[in-house]
Amino acid sequence: MTLEFLGGNKLQLLTNGSAYFPALEQAFDAAQSEIYVETYIFADDETGRRIAAALARAAGRGVSVHVLVDGFGSKGIFEQTRELLSAANIEVLIFGPKTSPLTLRRNRLRRLHRKLVVVDARVAFVGGINIIDDMHTPRHTPPRYDYAVRIEGPLIASVLDQTAHLWHRVAWASLRRSAQRHPPVSAIVHGNQRAALALRDNVRHRSDIEDAYLAAIAEAREEIIIANAYFFPGARFRHALRGAARRGVRVTLLLQGRYEYFMQHYTSRFMYGVLLDAGIEIIEYEPSFLHAKVAVFDGAQGAIATVGSSNLDPISLLLAREANVFIRDDAFAAELREHLVEAVRKVGVRVEPKTHMKRPFAMRSLAWLAYAMMRMVLFATRHRY
Repeated sequence: MTLEFLGGNKLQLLTNGSAYFPALEQAFDAAQSEIYVETYIFADDETGRRIAAALARAAGRGVSVHVLVDGFGSKGIFEQTRELLSAANIEVLIFGPKTSPLTLRRNRLRRLHRKLVVVDARVAFVGGINIIDDMHTPRHTPPRYDYAVRIEGPLIASVLDQTAHLWHRVAWASLRRSAQRHPPVSAIVHGNQRAALALRDNVRHRSDIEDAYLAAIAEAREEIIIANAYFFPGARFRHALRGAARRGVRVTLLLQGRYEYFMQHYTSRFMYGVLLDAGIEIIEYEPSFLHAKVAVFDGAQGAIATVGSSNLDPISLLLAREANVFIRDDAFAAELREHLVEAVRKVGVRVEPKTHMKRPFAMRSLAWLAYAMMRMVLFATRHRY
């Protein structure tokens, strides 16, 4: 899959919920016709109620509001907020409502992990930030570290097409009245930045996001910085990173240092050794949860940055619907790079090869166990990775 970068866009990098949620509220309060929201988590907390209130205000003005949340990600934490939305005559649908942990059927394990918002076909948001209070991180220094992008311009047509299409499918499967089909959106130029939307749908476009990463890695000549919460990519991806390091590219990985989930935490550490041996720098983010899924690559045709929802592990790459924006723009990439370099310099903890090799036997055993468990899950679901 080759990305087609569309020109004429105006893009704004949003860091953490402190920038993202006010931008959402502002867009909702200016809405005149329709709003689409897709999110993995929509929480019953102060932030969830705040965003729900903004959506309710829009619905009260006659705006058609559609909210689609994941049945697993929002299970048990969306009920009160859903009541608030429904009371405001907002249409709410659940993606994959059957979430039994006892099944390994692939169709039941597939999740909606995208975070997409479109308002009036005029402004869109793509990123990794869930609708949840990112200042509430027990036992950690808030906030969660994450990013989103505010979009104006021709790329909105692609985002709207995807959100409306998925809403229509889920509504049909739920025997609900579906949203009307949209006429083509006019490609109004708002700036001079080129960008492309890359999606994963587990069918025709299963590898599109990974392929876009691989193309950017292949083009890089001097530097690659990847920040990712759950990092255990497949063999092609690991081979590409090692190949970039061998040709002299400085490769830096900013990864989750805090323990969150057993399998993701220890499986990523299983492959630290082979990456460190290739000369790749691994930096662990310690202050709070790193939830970002972003990267910056230099390139012969200009720098490339990506911001989105896709982790680089088997769960995301094989089972989750994801969305990333890839931006070919030097200024945007430089801004994101500055954020990442600051995090590496100020709060990152470098993983030293010698120290990693001498880690306790118990830690190495946990990494082996987590890797074995991951392989068993993939085998049971008949996935190759």
